[in-house]
Amino acid sequence: MALPRAAAASNPPPARLQTPVLSLRRAPELLVRAVGVGHLSAELDAALSDPTLGLARNNLCIDVRQGATTLYSRNPAEMLIPASNLKLLTATAAIDKLGPGDRLVTVVSAGRPPAAGEVTGDLYLVGGGDPLLRTASYVASLPYRELIYSHLDTLARQVKAAGVTHVTGGVIGDESRYDQQRYVPSWRPSYQTTGEVGPLSALSVNDGFVVVGPPPVPSQHPAQDAAATFTGLLKAEGVAVDGSPGAGVAPASARTITSMPSPPMADLLAEAVLRQSDNDGAELITKEIGRQVAGAAMTTAGVAAIRADLQADGLPVDQLSAVDGSGLDRSDRASCQLIMAALQRSGPDGLLGRGLPVAGRTGTLEDRFVGTPVAGRLEAKTGTLDGVSALSGFVVAPAGSPVAPAGELTFSMIVNSLPSKATGEALEDRVGAILARFPEAPSVTDMKPLPVAPASSG
Repeated sequence: MALPRAAAASNPPPARLQTPVLSLRRAPELLVRAVGVGHLSAELDAALSDPTLGLARNNLCIDVRQGATTLYSRNPAEMLIPASNLKLLTATAAIDKLGPGDRLVTVVSAGRPPAAGEVTGDLYLVGGGDPLLRTASYVASLPYRELIYSHLDTLARQVKAAGVTHVTGGVIGDESRYDQQRYVPSWRPSYQTTGEVGPLSALSVNDGFVVVGPPPVPSQHPAQDAAATFTGLLKAEGVAVDGSPGAGVAPASARTITSMPSPPMADLLAEAVLRQSDNDGAELITKEIGRQVAGAAMTTAGVAAIRADLQADGLPVDQLSAVDGSGLDRSDRASCQLIMAALQRSGPDGLLGRGLPVAGRTGTLEDRFVGTPVAGRLEAKTGTLDGVSALSGFVVAPAGSPVAPAGELTFSMIVNSLPSKATGEALEDRVGAILARFPEAPSVTDMKPLPVAPASSG
């Protein structure tokens, strides 16, 4: 039955949809992400094709993911010189095999207990492999702010507090916990003179340097020089020491007078190995892994144990070839895919992730990205050798980001054949800024369906 004319006139014509039903605006989050990934890919393509990179444009890998989703990837399985990014793998194995709470203990002992404040004979300073065993004056000379270390000055005060006032013999440094291979044979000899790494010893004081420099002077006899340093600190505390410092092994029957544990392994890894990229720290921990896992306190055993641990974790160790734990050796090879696997296994809130330098805040990134949107949001391990630049870690989404619920970005970039260190750092800065801008796209609000168009009365 037809409606009365008056009723029909009161009903307006149907409204016209300004946004079609099948438009991507009906799923604004997906549209924002798609636009963001497009911008990310275009910007990274441009950065990695920059002519200033020279041969490095064809000698690099990069992998960028958000959760399980790959946002950008180029040659992810390519095995390249990783420089200090190798420390991420050493730290992963140390957390697994040594445990986050493990401590490396430096012990002061004597052949017989003190009597009336006097130690008859020698006093032994027994190294436990602590790479953060340092004097206050040495720490003050370091290029990065060091928040934690094992105070050798404090250990000397502990000897005095234990009642010792006189040692009739000398202080003897005991480095027998590890082997005495000071340097990996295939390392560049220049590393010793430039301060890249000190002589490796279970009793390493001040990274094994007797003069900070420049140029730094590495100790030729680390245990004896550690004993000499400790002798000076004891005398400064009023403890008389009659004999000369030397090196040797404490007798099995020696009695402990006092001791100093290192920071917990998780903190030691974060401070020395990851934030400060301390090569001595990485190498001594590699020896400790060899000692505890394989019963051989040497680099080769530690490297083998690290590889076995990564394999047990399900990481792609077929993309790893290494002869040390620090990444100093130019024969070391690793892929972005392998580094990515280690990072994703931890996540930014895991022990590995929490130990990374923070852009504009800490460690090797303290003076990088300052005053930029990257500062405080990029957390990554750096890596630098001649012609090599590596940067791997996480970028946390800013508050209110439309992709924040999907999680942080995880990334790994390794570049070889660079013409200069400055070129490598410039590329890292550029890539870091690109990642921090993701998703570079209109806001979700702007991409939502448009308001309904007003109905036409004509």
